[in-house]
Amino acid sequence: MSFTISPLLPSALTPRHTLKPSCPLLQPYHYHHLPISHKHNKPKSLIIIPRAAAAPGAVNDEWLSKLPEKKKPLYSHSLPCIEAWLKSLGFYQSGHDRAVWFVERSDWHAQLSLDVTDLHIRYLKTGPGNLEKDVDRRFSYALSREDIENAILGGP
Repeated sequence: MSFTISPLLPSALTPRHTLKPSCPLLQPYHYHHLPISHKHNKPKSLIIIPRAAAAPGAVNDEWLSKLPEKKKPLYSHSLPCIEAWLKSLGFYQSGHDRAVWFVERSDWHAQLSLDVTDLHIRYLKTGPGNLEKDVDRRFSYALSREDIENAILGGP
């Protein structure tokens, strides 16, 4: 007995492998490209401009207004609320990793990461101040937004 896997794929790709029930996880998928006539199938462009690009302040204010009480643990906040909160503190998001944020204060610079299990902040020795090395701190999402904010803004 064997099973044929046929996941939903773009029309240009089709499955070319039959899995045996003895070890289905070790069997790779093999796909081949079907010939496409570029003469008749010209690529079409679709430009989508999100609402955030049109009015970033309005969207940010909308999520700031939805923030839970500052005494509530950070895990009870939605990701858009956390992002709006970080922006309100002067952080800006990395262009390469959406979970990484930066802030540049007059007396220190920091990189903040929204990790799976905790919030990680690294105060950078390359910024202003007299740090001999980067200073790392981690905060549980179980802490309140107020406590995390006070600890972060307190600096290294």
